[in-house]
Amino acid sequence: MVTLTVLNGTVQHVFQVPAGSNLRRVLLDHDLSPYATLTQRANCGGRGLCATCGVWLGDAPEPTHWHDKLANQFGYPRLSCQITLEQDLTVRLIPEKWIWGGRRK
Repeated sequence: MVTLTVLNGTVQHVFQVPAGSNLRRVLLDHDLSPYATLTQRANCGGRGLCATCGVWLGDAPEPTHWHDKLANQFGYPRLSCQITLEQDLTVRLIPEKWIWGGRRK
């Protein structure tokens, strides 16, 4: 089991989840959507193509998916659909995004 801490605005959620779980799936299973209102239904379903499930990660694992590598390289949020939970992780949702979320300033 690994500890997942999710920051959603000023609210913090802490979950124990099985190692190897997919971050996007865990978030959705706990009613903590990584999507903006516009992309709740219009997304790629976790295939790493649309970049709409981006979240900010603390102590993130190295990206392995090409789209997630680009997001990380250029300072954009990481794709939750491409994160496998192998260690404790803190995630910050981006409630103010319209579609993808902005770059780090």
